[in-house]
Amino acid sequence: MQERISSFPPLIDSASEILILGSIPGVKSLEMQQYYAHPQNKFWRIISQLFNEEFTEVYSERIQLLKKYHIALWDVIDSCERKGSLDSEIRNEEANQIGELLEEYPNIKAIFCNGGKSYKNLQKILGKDFKLPVILLPSTSPLHTVSLEKKLEAWMRILDFVKV
Repeated sequence: MQERISSFPPLIDSASEILILGSIPGVKSLEMQQYYAHPQNKFWRIISQLFNEEFTEVYSERIQLLKKYHIALWDVIDSCERKGSLDSEIRNEEANQIGELLEEYPNIKAIFCNGGKSYKNLQKILGKDFKLPVILLPSTSPLHTVSLEKKLEAWMRILDFVKV
């Protein structure tokens, strides 16, 4: 049996207006206790470029950037068993309480899923008739071999929901 891993608490506050959901942190993120910590993951580069902000390696500054644009961050999976970082290796997963989070933070007006696993799991959690827009974006993982430019182009949909 694999060791169980757990996701981080949500990064959210009462001003958050969009929610970005991943699946569950990878090995490097768990090791560093930071969302999207793997140096090849494009999440933080994409967020920086979306808002024409300077890219930073400093995690606290990254979190402030999300807050500045009213972006919340969490994962659809609360805990699971997984060898390595691949979503395809996830077993015996338990869902995060996304519905309860959305009730607690009613300012959320759209949900963006960072990759297919997040999107599929969210459909199971909330159902297909959910009232908020739920938008699938290409994974920022280095294992998803779409170019940064193509990922960034798709991620620009966030700008339709964020006050810049």
